[in-house]
Amino acid sequence: MHSLFEYFTSFVMQIIQRTEYVGIGFLMALESFNIPIPSEIIMPFSGFLVFGEKFSFLWVVAWGTFGNFIGSLLSYYLGFFGGRPFFAKYGKFLLIKQSDLDFSDRFFQKYGSFAVLLGRMLPLVRTFISFPAGISRMNIFKFSLYTLVGSFLWSSILTYAGVVAGENWNILENYFRKFDWLMVFVGVMVVAWWIKRHLSNHGNSANKRETTP
Repeated sequence: MHSLFEYFTSFVMQIIQRTEYVGIGFLMALESFNIPIPSEIIMPFSGFLVFGEKFSFLWVVAWGTFGNFIGSLLSYYLGFFGGRPFFAKYGKFLLIKQSDLDFSDRFFQKYGSFAVLLGRMLPLVRTFISFPAGISRMNIFKFSLYTLVGSFLWSSILTYAGVVAGENWNILENYFRKFDWLMVFVGVMVVAWWIKRHLSNHGNSANKRETTP
């Protein structure tokens, strides 16, 4: 696992070194388009290149933010146009019912701005938050505004951390990776709860049908 992570880190570094700012934007766009490429590698390494006076801090942050925004928009519209038809057809296999989609709609109507802003700065969540926002058809202007703000803050923080760490930028990976694993654990627990809840509801519904005269 460690060797795989090192290979992946090396791959990201090579892309940035060869394609410079465009590579930063491209990788950050992929991360926001439901592809878990960790920005904890992309932006701190770019910050290290700022430290070495090869990149400009402002341009690194700008391209990181731009990439996040484009990837998020693509994910949003994927959910907007394709999400509901997909779950209407296959949702039962994923234990997702219409009531769950209705709950998501109410959530994003009430807390969507906060969820998108905070989600842009949380591992795993930032990779996928745009898709359910699109499914629930969150207001596109609010979505865009809070995505831009969150992406700018996250890109700035990671880039600055890379500048400060300098040649030791890679030690940041260890700290961020621990938080990543924490979020994975939380995600697994949420999925387990989701499955247990829906199976229990299904069992209760079946029992009620059997006892109904």
